[in-house]
Amino acid sequence: MCAVYHLEAHEMEIIMMKQTESVQSAIDPVCGMSVNSGTTKIIATIEGRQYYFCAEGCRKAFEENPGKYIEPECAKPKSWWGRYMAKLQKATGGKPMKCH
Repeated sequence: MCAVYHLEAHEMEIIMMKQTESVQSAIDPVCGMSVNSGTTKIIATIEGRQYYFCAEGCRKAFEENPGKYIEPECAKPKSWWGRYMAKLQKATGGKPMKCH
């Protein structure tokens, strides 16, 4: 026997919030796949930070060259000149400007 329930929009939001709170999601840095960090046993710790993986092959690739998969956190240029130079480099692709 199948029961049909009518839920109001706010009740559905509460149910969705409870479901997302119980699932701890992480992104595999190698393949970009979503991984449940609460249940996976494939973990690597680099510089005190834990990374979660979908498969052993992704973990091995990460441990061989973690710098390839970890994005450095660059400081934002604080002065107007630093911001100008960053925009110029982005616009020119890092190539020097040519006169005429």
